[in-house]
Amino acid sequence: MSSVIRRVTLVLLGSLLLAACGQGAPQQQAAPPPAVTVATPTKQSVTDYDEYVGRFVAVDMVEVRARVSGYLEKVHFRDGQNVKQGDPLFTIDRRPFEATLAQAQANLAQARANLAFASSDLARAAQLVRDRTITEQTFDQRTQAQRVAEASVAAQEAAVRQATLDVQFTELKAPVAGRIGDRRVSEGNLVTGGTGGNTTLLATIVSTDPIRLEFTFDEASYLRYQRLSGGPDEAARGKGLQVTLRLIDETDFTHKGSLDFIDNVIDRASGTIRGRAQVPNPNGLFTPGMFARVRVPGSAPYEALLVPDVAIASEQVRKYVMVVDAENMARQKFVTLGELVGKDLRVIKEGLSPDDRVVVNGLARIRPNIKVTPQEQGAEPPAAAPAPQAKS
Repeated sequence: MSSVIRRVTLVLLGSLLLAACGQGAPQQQAAPPPAVTVATPTKQSVTDYDEYVGRFVAVDMVEVRARVSGYLEKVHFRDGQNVKQGDPLFTIDRRPFEATLAQAQANLAQARANLAFASSDLARAAQLVRDRTITEQTFDQRTQAQRVAEASVAAQEAAVRQATLDVQFTELKAPVAGRIGDRRVSEGNLVTGGTGGNTTLLATIVSTDPIRLEFTFDEASYLRYQRLSGGPDEAARGKGLQVTLRLIDETDFTHKGSLDFIDNVIDRASGTIRGRAQVPNPNGLFTPGMFARVRVPGSAPYEALLVPDVAIASEQVRKYVMVVDAENMARQKFVTLGELVGKDLRVIKEGLSPDDRVVVNGLARIRPNIKVTPQEQGAEPPAAAPAPQAKS
């Protein structure tokens, strides 16, 4: 009985082994090529730009100081307000200067009276010397007296003019239009005037519209700007190039201006030269001393190829894009980049042809020299095949 059981067990084991040997291993189905989105480069006229950091400076900046000394009588402005040229700013007590003017006018009247007497005396002497009534020496003395009287009149006229100016100088007016700072002296204080270095500073005025932005650039850029503007002559020298600006809290270069000055020497220590752009400032947004970024055209407009910036990858220091050839194989092309146009397009200066199909989506799913399933950007995806229905 036990021998029968052993034989049956061996038969069953053999059947199982034969069944296992006869059944083949399941074959793995090959994965489909990865799907990517491709697009041809866009052709567009672009311009290369250089960016610098500059600081705003006022076209006109004036320190208001008195020309005559006296007590400050009146302040005619509010701190920080905009003033026009000729607006009254300060008044100095004018009474001492009016008294000096009156005295000078009296002295002038006296000098004119002396001149009239000397002139009539000389006229009488001219007839008397012809009649030999007086000597030649007496005639010369009267001639000299007339000339002294004439000189005295001229001196008193100058004194009157100076006294008149001093009276006018007691009224300080805005020499330029712009924004005035705060008053440095309050009413009732003694103001020191004149032309020396110890005069009293009363206020400061800076012009606001237009305003200038000063920045520096290197020698190579200086040569490019000269050639773009037409040459090294005085009328050119980079003048007239249109520039754009953005402030520290802005992302786009929305403010416009023009290059109006380039310095006449390159700094030996830094190898840079100073440039200046003039910018309209009707709303007073720009303030002297404020920083801004300025973008200057560095080339003439030219036709360029552009691709989305997301299509560009890096290999150490080199940049490349993936293109799909006629056999739908992914190929790596190294490129030279240019400016960023807008927010998402990048200029390709070298390494790309207009008919290349550039991978713009799915770059992370592929590698060079593999087959892909390309789909043109903007095209509808292929319709999925209908699922087979089960037979009843």
